[in-house]
Amino acid sequence: MRGYGGSHSTFARMQAVILTGPSGSGKTTIAQRLLRALPQLTLSLSATTRPPRPGEVHGRDYYFLSEAEFDARLLAGDFLEWEKLYSGYRYGTLWEEVRRPLREGKVPLFIKDVKGTKTLTKALEGKVFSVFILPPSLAVLEERLRQRGGLSEEELQNRLQAAETEIAEAFHFSAILYNEDIDKAVARLVYHLRRYL
Repeated sequence: MRGYGGSHSTFARMQAVILTGPSGSGKTTIAQRLLRALPQLTLSLSATTRPPRPGEVHGRDYYFLSEAEFDARLLAGDFLEWEKLYSGYRYGTLWEEVRRPLREGKVPLFIKDVKGTKTLTKALEGKVFSVFILPPSLAVLEERLRQRGGLSEEELQNRLQAAETEIAEAFHFSAILYNEDIDKAVARLVYHLRRYL
């Protein structure tokens, strides 16, 4: 893991921890383990217009909104940031998903793609700790995505192409976490974050 050069005061005003990286890099698994290891963190959910996948629950995995509901929340000024992905679905961060944890004395943990991380970092004036999760290789990433299933060949190739572009952006984030072994990767990140949270 590449170290972060920030000071303690940077973390004192930190408003979010963000995990980012290509689809299939292990963001969700790492987030789940971080939440168990670091009670100071709380998962902040994104809102999306995509339908739930099997087993996903509204309010636990995402806030699943219709296009009309998403538009209404936009007009009401409820979104800190939002974007439309290559899939055609919209994703966004509700202001309350940042404000509520901070009121409770916790730090919100987000799982975002690269573009969403950049937008969220800008919206929070850089007061974030962003971790880019780097897969061992594109071949390993492809294998993980195929094992996950549920993607057409075209969707899989689109994600792999997006991954190449995203990996090129890795050095713009607070830290890079190499995820070859999930247990070791999580242990490194927990050690790093525990010093500041």
